[in-house]
Amino acid sequence: MERDDKRHQHVSKETEKFFLILGLLSLAWLIIRTGRKPSRASYPCQQTAIINGNLWIVTYILPIFSGLKMEKTGFLQGKKRIGIAAIIIVVSGAGAYWYLYRPGIVTVDSSTLENGLTLEAISAIDSPASNIFVVTKTTGDDGGVDKLIQLMASENLLLYKSDRESSTQGSEGLISRDDVVLIKINCQWDERGGTNTDLLNALIQALLDHPDGFTGEIIISDNGQGEDRGSLSRGGSFTYPNNNAVDISQSVQDVVDGFSGEGRVSTYLWTDITETRVYEFSDGDMTDGYIVREELLPRTGLMVSYAKFTTDYGTHVSFKNGIWDQNEGKYDSDSLKVINLSMLKSHTVYGATASVKNYMGVPSDLLTGEITGRYLHTHSTISRGGMGALMVNTRYPVLNIIDSIWINPVPLQGPWTPYTIATQMNVITASTDPVALDYWSVKHILVQNWKNRSGEVSVSMDPDYTDENNTNFFGNWLRLSMEEILLGGYDVNINEANMNVFIAENSAG
Repeated sequence: MERDDKRHQHVSKETEKFFLILGLLSLAWLIIRTGRKPSRASYPCQQTAIINGNLWIVTYILPIFSGLKMEKTGFLQGKKRIGIAAIIIVVSGAGAYWYLYRPGIVTVDSSTLENGLTLEAISAIDSPASNIFVVTKTTGDDGGVDKLIQLMASENLLLYKSDRESSTQGSEGLISRDDVVLIKINCQWDERGGTNTDLLNALIQALLDHPDGFTGEIIISDNGQGEDRGSLSRGGSFTYPNNNAVDISQSVQDVVDGFSGEGRVSTYLWTDITETRVYEFSDGDMTDGYIVREELLPRTGLMVSYAKFTTDYGTHVSFKNGIWDQNEGKYDSDSLKVINLSMLKSHTVYGATASVKNYMGVPSDLLTGEITGRYLHTHSTISRGGMGALMVNTRYPVLNIIDSIWINPVPLQGPWTPYTIATQMNVITASTDPVALDYWSVKHILVQNWKNRSGEVSVSMDPDYTDENNTNFFGNWLRLSMEEILLGGYDVNINEANMNVFIAENSAG
């Protein structure tokens, strides 16, 4: 009998200990998983955590206060109970405050912006999920990029790769101190048709400010294609007199020249080599130009092409294979990182331009057109998912950023975007998933703005509209690009149920 009593006491103590731990874990889960999105509290797992947490509070916290007048409580005296209660409350409160309102990040569930645009944060209900980061009220070089870096870090996407751990750096970071970073911009058009140079300036500065000290190299590149393309019919430019910035005289080259002496930062306009066919460094060819793989990819008809070149600092770069080391006689693929810095606007043929279509500035449209015939040049493969195939058959970006500071929401009017028709949104968005980023940004910024202005939804831009008889519509070819990227082994999606959208307001804006 005595042994049964002891066994019963042991089981009771073990049960009490288990419930103590379960309650604490439930409260911790509730704080961390719900985070800054109260709507998550409605999830079934959150409801269970709330029940466990309430029972834990009733069992362990309330008795502390109800028994304060007692001389003894059976396990602690009143003064000790007050101390423990105070510690629990202070630590729990401090932990919750740090997680929800950590310095530098103020997130919002919805934000009403310029021109009546309303953006709402969402939480994924299915997995795998893609994270989309949105910073509002930024003109580019006003702290918006820093806010974006902080917002990404708050959800464990760290910009800086490092052996040291901090709020924005760690072993899983994107960019190491000695990486060669190629920023793929859009320079085919002047005025508001090209990448915002204030935003570019801030991004370069952020890379140079790597916490470990940046010792690598930054290259700004694009191919505006042939001399019959772009604003000045010269295939793009880094020295336009009229640019997309607060100070419209600030060109891409002006931005890069401003970093002289601060680090190895240069431009390389691939237009200059787009008609030069060459072979890889590993084949003994040191000439700058374009590699062309003549076989056609079966689903898209794409003929893969990409640049190989030597920078102003003597670095040999193959967009596909990485950095060529002449002494070692081999490529270092891991040290070349691509940041895909696109912009948001309508497109005359393909509905919308954003991250995926920004890769049209990677291949040589002229060389592939000459080899295949005009009907199979690279640009024509966009409608069959060609840009997705190009991403996975050359170099996939480590990060995609969309410049939505100024947009062209007028259906079928872009990519040419003069000052007179551009609309100011002051938004930047980012993700490691270019498909989800394009879907969300086009739908909630470009399409929404046009609907607010006209009362109509343009089917050419609408990512939810598909028509098998018109594969040029954005919703069609984005899905085909997604299929190519998925087949390449990357997780991308086009369903909002699989998207987390985090929104932060730029207080400096």
